[in-house]
Amino acid sequence: MNITYQITPNLSIEAFLDILNRSTLGERRPIDDLECVESMIKNADIIVTAVLDEKIVGVARAVTDFSYCCYLSDLAVDVSFQSQGIGKKLIQSVREQLKAKCKIILLSAPAAVEYYPKIGFTQHPSAWVLDSTKEIL
Repeated sequence: MNITYQITPNLSIEAFLDILNRSTLGERRPIDDLECVESMIKNADIIVTAVLDEKIVGVARAVTDFSYCCYLSDLAVDVSFQSQGIGKKLIQSVREQLKAKCKIILLSAPAAVEYYPKIGFTQHPSAWVLDSTKEIL
């Protein structure tokens, strides 16, 4: 299988939504809010795609300062291509864009909690999320 990994800053909304849905990540993303999805792509610092025969089979989308931290906000691999190392290679491709001391941070999808330790991630005990519907008290 000859999968190519490429930086794809101008990923189309349609292609992004397609891989999100084929990966099940679409269940946890605002796929019905096209304005939000467009902004997610436009404001990402790094977008890497995994492509097989001109079809996107995986995507990694990150927001970063390139030096200290990189938030890997989306890692999506088509369910029919999972467990073949594509996610790991997408993360490696993101990492190649970063400076040497930059760490990658992410929030795992519930089904992927067991995956990240297997590829070298350390679980952080004090991550916090403030939902957009919550007020700051």
